[in-house]
Amino acid sequence: MDLISYAELAVLLVNNPDRLTGLEGLRTLLEESGRPRQTDRLTPGDLDALRGLREELVAVFEAAAGGDEREVVDRLNALLRRHPVHPQIADHDGEPWHLHLTEGGRFCDQYIVGAVMGLATIVTDLGPDRLGLCRAAPCRRAYLDTSSNRSRRYCSERCASRANVAAYRARKKVGQDSGGR
Repeated sequence: MDLISYAELAVLLVNNPDRLTGLEGLRTLLEESGRPRQTDRLTPGDLDALRGLREELVAVFEAAAGGDEREVVDRLNALLRRHPVHPQIADHDGEPWHLHLTEGGRFCDQYIVGAVMGLATIVTDLGPDRLGLCRAAPCRRAYLDTSSNRSRRYCSERCASRANVAAYRARKKVGQDSGGR
């Protein structure tokens, strides 16, 4: 089971609040996540549950970005208690037998359990510092750092480039200011 892909569900949810304004936006988000199955079952209750989860996940990423490991773990444990994991063996889409975290309950339960369990796995296997918020101002989008050297600081190459250009310009300006005196 690829739990990193489940953790990416959490990132996708945190980074796309605009997709949680209606059921059609939620369907689009689920298609982007690679889990578009059974979106015809979506209800307004699913949408409300995922909006609530998003707020809780934002708090997890904020705690991680602030270096508060205990807060990250406490928040994830609270989510795991509210959304227990029910593993099930499945085969679909031509794939061999593999584990899914849940197949029952409301549609959103599958997404919620996957996202929370994925983050819990990242935290226990790699550490809470592997969850972060982009350091490129004013971005603040969530990311997972799965690099071998713990070097990720930005949500995308675009933000990394923008931050590097801004830092270069700031250094250049300081050099010009001090050189002219």
